[in-house]
Amino acid sequence: MSHPPQGSRRAASGGMRGRGLTGGRDPDDIRAENAAAPYVPYLWRRVGALFVPYRAQLLLTAILVLATSAATVVPPLVVQRIFDQALFPSDGAGGVAPPSLGLLTQLVTLMIAIFVASAGLGVWQTWVTSTVGNRVTGDLRVTLFDRLQRMELAFFTRTKTGVIQSRLQNDVGGVAGVLTTFVSSIVGNTATVIASLIAMIVLDWRLTLLAVILMPALVVAQRRVGLVRQRIAAKTQESLSEMTSITQETLSVSGILLSKVYNRQRLESARYAAENRNLIRLQVQQAMSGQWFFGLVTVIMSSVPAVIYLASGWLLVRNGQGGDTAITAGTIVAFTTIQARLLFPLMALMRVALEVQTSRALFARIFEYLDLIPAIADRPDARAAADAPGPWGTVEFRDVSFRYADATDDSPPTLDGVSFTARPGQTHAFVGPSGAGKTTIVYLAARLHEASSGRVLFAGQDVRELIAESVVEQVGVVTQETYLFHATIAENLRYARPEATDRELEQACRAAHIHDTIVSFEHGYDTVVGERGYRLSGGEKQRIAIARVLLKDPPVLLLDEATSALDTVSERVVQVALDRAAKGRTTLVVAHRLSTVADAHAIHVVDHGRIVESGTHAELLAAGGLYARLAEQQLE
Repeated sequence: MSHPPQGSRRAASGGMRGRGLTGGRDPDDIRAENAAAPYVPYLWRRVGALFVPYRAQLLLTAILVLATSAATVVPPLVVQRIFDQALFPSDGAGGVAPPSLGLLTQLVTLMIAIFVASAGLGVWQTWVTSTVGNRVTGDLRVTLFDRLQRMELAFFTRTKTGVIQSRLQNDVGGVAGVLTTFVSSIVGNTATVIASLIAMIVLDWRLTLLAVILMPALVVAQRRVGLVRQRIAAKTQESLSEMTSITQETLSVSGILLSKVYNRQRLESARYAAENRNLIRLQVQQAMSGQWFFGLVTVIMSSVPAVIYLASGWLLVRNGQGGDTAITAGTIVAFTTIQARLLFPLMALMRVALEVQTSRALFARIFEYLDLIPAIADRPDARAAADAPGPWGTVEFRDVSFRYADATDDSPPTLDGVSFTARPGQTHAFVGPSGAGKTTIVYLAARLHEASSGRVLFAGQDVRELIAESVVEQVGVVTQETYLFHATIAENLRYARPEATDRELEQACRAAHIHDTIVSFEHGYDTVVGERGYRLSGGEKQRIAIARVLLKDPPVLLLDEATSALDTVSERVVQVALDRAAKGRTTLVVAHRLSTVADAHAIHVVDHGRIVESGTHAELLAAGGLYARLAEQQLE
């Protein structure tokens, strides 16, 4: 699971730049590649690669499709024999002999058998293609989710959650139909068209030429229609992303609370309705684009039999006048039957071609995210944090500077030359004005950000040389805004350690001073906390978060203003739990209230990204610097 904070609105159009977001590849650059002609075959090669794990099923699908397609062409040829050899056989003298009931019975039986076999093969084919298509769609969705899970924190702080959800749901769902029916429709209808054309040529090449003379023009027109649908599809998906974002932002607990307290429900409804109107307009355009084209194709293909009858009459007259090639009634019936059946696979192929062109925009959006490279990635020779050579739990910053990837070159860095060493059993506090860079220090220690310069060391080893997951396993974080899932208290606690026993849960909660409160609830540890834990008070949520960290039992504890939003009574209770949790651990604390860190082993005063003072509470007060002024302001 991922719990990204709300991001800015600018990401809705894909405007996410910088290595901090894409690991060196800008989505706008990827989108430009998607629009370039050389990218098209590459794009479809990637789509084809999705089917590679299902080669055996695809082979079976191809066999079933070919068999079904062949079965659709045979009955018209049987019809020709029924007319020319069973119903109206020649007597050898230019007349018509009596019907051959025995041959007629055999041919009719053969036709029924073919229809039964074709129906059975069709059901089997549908099951196989549906299974393969949905599995490929599921694989694509999981791969995309996994890639997003591995993106760095900066990506989520700049991308709206609704946009991400739209990629997973709307975009992947939009290509599901193509992935499910692509193989069977292309192979099956192509085989049917080819087999039908061959049968028509065998029956009469002249009539075949007349029937297909307009097909090249239809193919050219279909491509032009496809380009229009592709542009509309891209705009439709952007509108869907915006709709999803509005829903996620305004109907979450935080969003609905904000709209109610500011009386903005009508404004939000109007914003949603406006985007909904835009989406409806685009969807209507997408549905209608190409309908005149398909209507024209239907008229042309439906009119061909009439032209065939006219041409057949002309050939029969010519044959009666000494022409060299005869045409029989069975040939005319069989030919028009095949030609009429050719309409459906031909229309299906054109529709699939349009859907494929339309889905190209969706696949490009999906691969745009799959091509994102996490800015924080393990080196090939990275080793586990447990193998680090230094004192266990020691966190050291050596001249560390940090600048956000999307920051301009002339803007000051968020951190500039920060250095300190925190050893096991010590508590290091970071205080200072808002925006000074305190939280960034904590995130760098947890390797949620990567230092722009300098070194962050964990147990004497540069964190860039360690496996990121192994570092995270040794770190516990409690933030000011506690996130709880809409689940039971026990399930929220076990997110830190799924295998934890009930006794271990109770021990962690007792240490966090929350056990007695939990058992006072009607359902105890099975109490559902509600969306983001809104059924609990701020202090209760914070203590559950502390219990969750204690259950993980990490050697390094990172506390980011964990009590600043609490009332005095709740803060005291939580602070007692935090003090107990910090014993024997390396603890980094970001604090707003100086009274909560007065007993820290070292207090670092951060201002404009630099540590301007360091010392104990008494030493810093005596120095009369920024810390002393902050303490005086809080006292006032």
